[in-house]
Amino acid sequence: MMVPSLLMEQLDVEKNTITGSPTDPGVIYLTLDHLLKFVPPSQISISYLEIYNETMRDLLQLANDSSDLELREDDVNRLVHVTGQSEHVPKHLRDVMSWIDKGQSNRIKAPTEANAVSSRSHAVLRVGVRKNPTGTSTLCIIDLAGSKRASISNNKGERLIEGANINRSLLALGNCINALCGGKAQHVPYR
Repeated sequence: MMVPSLLMEQLDVEKNTITGSPTDPGVIYLTLDHLLKFVPPSQISISYLEIYNETMRDLLQLANDSSDLELREDDVNRLVHVTGQSEHVPKHLRDVMSWIDKGQSNRIKAPTEANAVSSRSHAVLRVGVRKNPTGTSTLCIIDLAGSKRASISNNKGERLIEGANINRSLLALGNCINALCGGKAQHVPYR
């Protein structure tokens, strides 16, 4: 399915945030609103996770211990998935938006020198769309945390450790993208 130009006009990267607000919807809301015009909610599944200090947490199932989340690669199809993560099937768009709000409120945030409310983690919203009984397409919307250099940010203690982990994971992402784009890599460092 091609994305109409109207949706692309609505998704202004300079203006929209990932989640947005009820009065100023973000990329997630606009994308899912558009998707649900073409796909019944019963064919969609949602999962939402956070990567904080090299640890994955299920943002929709915090009551359970999320320490059992693991990144796995299927040897046959070379598909990467997270084991132990909850998956939710919406009835309406408002279900999805309440899950996004719940996930956002469960994310780890803390003040830094640069930002009064700073997300200290990366978040991955996974939207699965069942095309037929045997096939599923996946859309991942990723909110990457940003971090300034330690010498510029004046962060100390826990914020300094978080910043180092954020930078380490952004470097790993860059290495992964380079390996996937190069086409010659025997091993893709998903880490």
